[in-house]
Amino acid sequence: MAPTRGRKPPVGEAVVDRAFTLLRSFDAEHRAQPLSELARRTGTPRSSALRMARKLVEVGALERLEDGRYVVGLRLLEIASLAPRGHGLHAVAMPFMEDLFHVTGQHVLLAVRDDTEALLVERLSAHDADPVRFRVGGRMPLPTTGVGLVLLAHAPADVQETVIGSFEGGDGDDVVRTPAELRRALAEIRRGDYAVGSQSAPRPLLTVAAPVRDAGGVVAALSVVVPGTGPASYVPAVRTAARAISRQLASERPAG
Repeated sequence: MAPTRGRKPPVGEAVVDRAFTLLRSFDAEHRAQPLSELARRTGTPRSSALRMARKLVEVGALERLEDGRYVVGLRLLEIASLAPRGHGLHAVAMPFMEDLFHVTGQHVLLAVRDDTEALLVERLSAHDADPVRFRVGGRMPLPTTGVGLVLLAHAPADVQETVIGSFEGGDGDDVVRTPAELRRALAEIRRGDYAVGSQSAPRPLLTVAAPVRDAGGVVAALSVVVPGTGPASYVPAVRTAARAISRQLASERPAG
């Protein structure tokens, strides 16, 4: 029998889509959610949300608290730890990030690119450091953060054009306010192999970022974020740490 055109996708695919829709409803502001919130935030009927939540609890992707709310389960952390761009990168980079943290005493960030955003893999922060908005596992804009600019500068041309074409300025680097300025900044980052950015509001901050490479190219960006907008005296330290991480990554291969 010939296949029917326009038929619905296989049930298995739809179930996976629904499961990820439900899991993606969790974020920094919604770490624990009752069933009613899960249904509302995913646009799913309550009965369907309940069936999916129960199944995810069974496999450990969600956990149910005593008060009935759902939280992300440890099984997801266990699986995510196998991601080479996450935990594997983290394991190699951490000793060098700690060295850089002791030098700066502020914030040290490690991020990877996910399409047109950066994903923060790790952040080391001093207790008395100026607050920053981004959390580990959180997403960061490419054109308005130090790590984002480095990742964007080494992204494929179509990704760069997409981001540049939609860039409207705003929060971020004080000297990158237009698409043309962003394009020039990316070219300078590729030439110098590092990025320096500053912002005066809501508080003066300086960021220095450098690319991290493996044998195939740029896979991450490392940065420090410190108070003030003075000379970028941390450039040598950040570049040295990024290159040390790169050398170790380039010498390793994922296990089969």
